[in-house]
Amino acid sequence: MAAERVKAIIERAREEGRKKLLEHESYDVLREYGLPVPKAGLATTEDEAVKLAESIGYPIVAKIVSPDIVHKSDVGGVKVGLKDADAVREGFRAIMKNVKEKAPSAKVTGVLIQEMVPEGLEVIVGSTRDPTFGPVLMFGLGGIFVEVLKDVSFRIAPVTRYDAETMLTEIKAAKILEGYRGAPPRDKAALADIIVKLSKFMEEQELVTDVDLNPIMAFEEGKGAKIADARVLIKA
Repeated sequence: MAAERVKAIIERAREEGRKKLLEHESYDVLREYGLPVPKAGLATTEDEAVKLAESIGYPIVAKIVSPDIVHKSDVGGVKVGLKDADAVREGFRAIMKNVKEKAPSAKVTGVLIQEMVPEGLEVIVGSTRDPTFGPVLMFGLGGIFVEVLKDVSFRIAPVTRYDAETMLTEIKAAKILEGYRGAPPRDKAALADIIVKLSKFMEEQELVTDVDLNPIMAFEEGKGAKIADARVLIKA
């Protein structure tokens, strides 16, 4: 069962004293619930990185995986748009060198090799576990809409399909999802699906405190959506 496999990953992280899943673990647990995470795998050597990249397909993104590093870009731990094996090897070496210089005490688990998610309209879906109400789901557009304008909608779990579809209409910038000034309408059905599946994940996984799917790339209507980055926090 998906729920049991996810619980095993979470328990292993807790036994290691962590309050946060590593990025590849986050993808693994979300994938079990049918959420559209990118193809990805953990590499500990250059050869593993190349093998993963070739199985995923170019271009790819490489990111440092460490329980001690929160902002990967700040330590030179991210390389994007790697288009062949030579670029992957060079990127792997550069990431490891940068992290050794800028975060010498950080424990390094490896390098995440991840498909490069195509550009789309950036949206955010998240959840936090409120002590009174339980899991609360949030939806908003990305960028300044969430950071500056705080343009988001909320629901208490369980979130039904109707609830999720309504959340998409409640933000002030809802017209952007419909297609605005020549931009294509976005796949709202795929976004509602993500909200509903995250609600189920939070309901069943009581040791998860917070999930942040940011950004999610929303593609044209009928073409889906894909999570480009994910953060999952757990009870200590």
